[in-house]
Amino acid sequence: MRIDGARLLLIGGALLILTGCATSDEWATWKAHNTHFASSDHLFFSTRNTEGNPPKVTRNDIAMARTEAWWGKPITVSQEQILER
Repeated sequence: MRIDGARLLLIGGALLILTGCATSDEWATWKAHNTHFASSDHLFFSTRNTEGNPPKVTRNDIAMARTEAWWGKPITVSQEQILER
C-alpha cells in the first residue's frame, strides 16, 4: 500500500501525541486551559526561559504573571536574581 505525504504526516503526528511528550501532570495542565499560553507576554517569557539556561525574570514579568494568571512549570529565582529590566 502506498502512503502519501499528508497521511504519513498525520500518522507521525498521532504517534508523537500517543507516545507522550508530556507527563500526566503536564497533560492535566493543558486540558485545564483552552490555549497553550495565557498571552503573548507569557509566550515570550516561556521562550526566553527554557530549561538548561539561567532564568531571566523581571519585576514586570512577575506582575504580568499574577495579572494574567500564567500557568505551567514555575520558575523560581531569589530576590537578587530579579532583573530591573
